[in-house]
Amino acid sequence: MATTRVSWLLRCTHTWSIQPQTLCNRNVTTLTTTGTIFSRRRTSYVGVSMAVKTKEEEIVLEEEKKKLQLGIAEFYDESSGIWEDIWGEHMHHGFYHPDSTVSVSDHRDAQIRMIQQSLSFASLSEDSTKWPKSVVDVGCGIGGSSRYLAKKFGASCVGITLSPVQAERANALAAAQGLADKVSFQVADALEQPFPDGQFDLVWSMESGEHMPNKPKFVGELVRVAAPGGTIIIVTWCHRDLRPDEESLQPWEENLLKKICDSFYLPAWCSTAEYVKLLETMSLQDIKSADWSPFVAPFWPAVIRSALTWKGFTSILRSGLKTIKGALAMPLMIEGFRKGVIKFAIITCRKPEN
Repeated sequence: MATTRVSWLLRCTHTWSIQPQTLCNRNVTTLTTTGTIFSRRRTSYVGVSMAVKTKEEEIVLEEEKKKLQLGIAEFYDESSGIWEDIWGEHMHHGFYHPDSTVSVSDHRDAQIRMIQQSLSFASLSEDSTKWPKSVVDVGCGIGGSSRYLAKKFGASCVGITLSPVQAERANALAAAQGLADKVSFQVADALEQPFPDGQFDLVWSMESGEHMPNKPKFVGELVRVAAPGGTIIIVTWCHRDLRPDEESLQPWEENLLKKICDSFYLPAWCSTAEYVKLLETMSLQDIKSADWSPFVAPFWPAVIRSALTWKGFTSILRSGLKTIKGALAMPLMIEGFRKGVIKFAIITCRKPEN
């Protein structure tokens, strides 16, 4: 069985090719969880409100949320040290030029390029007098983005994560880099952020939205803590947009995503179009989105190659069952991207001044 798994991983280490697609979904729905953490039910939303629930349903959903968040925290408690040891301080995809040939040393540069490209896409001003002075990093990992943004803009940054191990390590790295006076990290729930309204000039969410069981509440919190005129950047995994004649994904697509959810502690997925619709209902300005799937194509094959080195393989085995389960699911991510089910999306907007 182990030999079969390793050969399967090896077959998935070459780069795949994806062609950009335009948004096409006009029948917008949103996904919520019900029954068990990863079960699915399609529910229309109006504004940022979910469908009306009974008290019993609310209790069940709250219990599911707590269970999901515990799994997320434990997953990253286990795996963050391995990731940092092999890939460095940035726990997110890299941004590559399509069809480029990259070496292992290029991947960390690509992760920095992902941050730079995201800022550029959001049209943050090059005028230093207009740079953000305060930043929140929602789902901060071990704080790579926060420290980069603090250095670039001279801003004060605070990062939140569900993982105590990540928060502790992020603060240690900030101190080691002389940024303890600028950057801090804490354990907190992105759906109930411990910040007052309108506090941050830049609200940054780099690959954390996929972990959020309540997307309207997640987006609502990002908007709430953004200062008037502030910029919101969401970079996240989505499923493809539905066609006008579709009400849901195909059964095989749902099955593939469920397997990924079970391994990476993800709730139900949503599409880029659904994120855009949520932001539109909140009267935000300059809403933009793009499918960056072609630009992250070398990432998962590279992660698998690093896992198949002796250092990577032994580190995964020592880390725990959650990390092993996640590692074995990596080929499913490649399959999802290849078949167009998974999209790597960026969505940005600006909160009105008044």
